[in-house]
Amino acid sequence: MHLTTEETIELGLSDQGTDNPAFGDKDDEQPQLTVDTRESHTEDTTNKSMDLVYSLNDRPPWYLCILLGFQHYILAFGGIIAVPLILAEPLCIKDNSVAKSQLISTIFFVSGLCTLLQTTIGNRLPILQGGTFSFITPTLAILALPKWQCPLPNAPVNLLAQLQNATNAPQMESSDEVWMSRIREIQGAILVSSLLQIILGLSGMVGLVLRYIGPLAIAPTINLIGLSLFTEAGKKSGGHWGIAALTAGLILLFSQYLSKVDVPMIAYKNKKWMVFQYPLFKLFSALFGMCGGWLICFLMTVFDILPSKSDKYGFSARTDISLDAVTNSPWFHVPYPGQWGMPTVSLSSVLGMMAGVLASTLESIGDYYACARLSGAPPPPTHAINRGIAIEGIGCILAALWGTGNGTTSYSQNIAALGITKVGSRLVLQTTGILMIILGIFGKFGAVFITIPDPVIGGMFLVMFGIIAAVGLSNLQYVDLNSSRNLVILGFSTFSGLVLPTWFRSNPGIIDTGIKELDQLILVLFTTHMFIGGFFGFILDNTIPGTDKERGIKTWQNNVQDESKSTHDQSCYDIPYCNEVLKRFRCFQYLPFLPSYKTTQ
Repeated sequence: MHLTTEETIELGLSDQGTDNPAFGDKDDEQPQLTVDTRESHTEDTTNKSMDLVYSLNDRPPWYLCILLGFQHYILAFGGIIAVPLILAEPLCIKDNSVAKSQLISTIFFVSGLCTLLQTTIGNRLPILQGGTFSFITPTLAILALPKWQCPLPNAPVNLLAQLQNATNAPQMESSDEVWMSRIREIQGAILVSSLLQIILGLSGMVGLVLRYIGPLAIAPTINLIGLSLFTEAGKKSGGHWGIAALTAGLILLFSQYLSKVDVPMIAYKNKKWMVFQYPLFKLFSALFGMCGGWLICFLMTVFDILPSKSDKYGFSARTDISLDAVTNSPWFHVPYPGQWGMPTVSLSSVLGMMAGVLASTLESIGDYYACARLSGAPPPPTHAINRGIAIEGIGCILAALWGTGNGTTSYSQNIAALGITKVGSRLVLQTTGILMIILGIFGKFGAVFITIPDPVIGGMFLVMFGIIAAVGLSNLQYVDLNSSRNLVILGFSTFSGLVLPTWFRSNPGIIDTGIKELDQLILVLFTTHMFIGGFFGFILDNTIPGTDKERGIKTWQNNVQDESKSTHDQSCYDIPYCNEVLKRFRCFQYLPFLPSYKTTQ
């Protein structure tokens, strides 16, 4: 599987060899340079077609891992921090900066833990785990129940008492207990509902379903991941379209127009200074573009070019809007399980949250294929997908125990960054996980990035989400696009994935079956773009008559299943340090979340 958008760029690895300090002292650690992974025929073909600087198993120098890992941290920052900021008002902590900073620290800390788990023992792809928007809809529905409505700040004492009696709330409730009791309800719902995701992964039921999933189901699913986010990109960009366009333009300039321009850099090696060429623009295009837009906004704020009134166009581009968050955030906050108290469980909350779990699972499967494609890895085998889904379930349980108010899922924008930076190394994402854990403890550091203006984030989203949508369409290379059957399936599933969620969001009270839990379940599923598109693509592709060649199933199976049968292709998905044990005991071959070594015995 490969995705090409431009000619292969030669980075001079073959002619420079170990004389290029940017790629580390490989001659000191590995005397036989011919053992480099780029010499492998399969990976070499993939790397060239993807134009990768570092592929999945490559180990960039430590300083490059830190810089690229920090770039992934920045890219995920907007999405992760949006979760606690969205939940702040329904959790009744809208004006509680200390509580918000603690939630922010907690969600970053847990996201780092889950990223390390996923990249090490999960699907082992360079995929970042963070807060998921799939859980926000059921969370808001739960917190909208009468008993969880926030108390009126200026309500008379007798009126407040009546409200508390009507909802069976405690007579006296401290300000912290108000929001902690609500987040404990969300914790319990996520804790129980995430068991479904673990069961789906460990039992292999997800892998069984994948036998019937082809390009016409995967393409609209991944495509709608990008298309469904156009509203968020538009909202953020709309604060100042000039700044958003500048940021997007800078990212395109660095990642495409200047991608072949190597920057001269100086390094000290072998007791002498050396000048070498390095693809700086390609590796840090997203970071440079975002920092460029951020800097322009800062200068326009300092010189008072941007309006200072919140009702004026362009106000959201100022960098001094959220400075109070930096002042009020604590220097250190170490999150721990049960920090908000014992989670509470109710049936309606659990059933509603299960819809978010199902939507997140389907989205993640599409993300795995996109990540494998952009990181130069072979398509993920069934056992890697099963294990990845199970680890995401475990990650959601960790998020529930720590109390993030949310679960975890794979982050599409960071997958898109792989396509821009051309660095698909697993080690980079593991470094990101460590950085998220460390920086999650330092509250002041994370608070600084709250000052990034929305138009800058919006400009970055314009490029990132567009790449995700394009990656989804690239799966159609296996399908006969001259077939009216395939065009109908693709068009209907994609268009339905846009129309139905939009209509259901515009008519939230239209679902009334008489059972609140069922209403909530239907609403969450039908407002999830990826679920609708993937569901219709899956059903129509497996029910409308068509040949395997026409559907692309034959070519798809050759790439997804046959290619994953070889030991070389499966090695990047194996659990580290466990191969000998798994080979010795034959019983492990039959577990659906572990690799099978039948072909090697």
